Amino acid sequence: MRRKTLDALVASTGAVIAIVLLAAGGLLTWASSYIDTQVRDQLTMQDITMPAKDSLETASQHKALDQYAGQKMATGDQAQAFADHYILVHMNAASGNRTYEDVSGEFIAKSGADPKFAASPEGQQLGQLRQTLFMGNTLRGLLLNAYAFDTMGEIAGYAAYASFGGAAVLLLLVGAGAVHMRRTPADVEVGHRHDELVGA
Repeated sequence: MRRKTLDALVASTGAVIAIVLLAAGGLLTWASSYIDTQVRDQLTMQDITMPAKDSLETASQHKALDQYAGQKMATGDQAQAFADHYILVHMNAASGNRTYEDVSGEFIAKSGADPKFAASPEGQQLGQLRQTLFMGNTLRGLLLNAYAFDTMGEIAGYAAYASFGGAAVLLLLVGAGAVHMRRTPADVEVGHRHDELVGA
């Protein structure tokens, strides 16, 4: 095989890969922007205000939430901090660190053993706690889903940068290969030494 032909094949392959990377970078950029917009719009619609500093009780709460104090929730990071360091803390405080399954199971068991339990003061209190934990889990799940999608959008953005960077490097190499191909005599075979090419 002639060296010029091999150079042309390598350059063509590099150019095709560069085009694929550019296309991937464009799609990843679109995906990142779309996810960011959707997460921001959906969270903003909920009109959730991040808690003030004086409403926080623990050092971990202050560490996670102080930076967002008083802001309207609009990002995945805010959603995650609110879900894990505010909602969950209050759920655990109300239930004595019991889960919804624990409380619901107790309520169902006691109601099954005594039909009048649900109407009793203890039953109403346990039922209210059950409802509170259910609502808390639902809101936490929605907010953490927003955080997960926001994180995926960030990863897509980084992947887009990597794709564009890889494409740029390949295009530079393709350009260098094209220059080398033009300088190589048409009759040189693959495997000839450089000194033979220059007449040394």
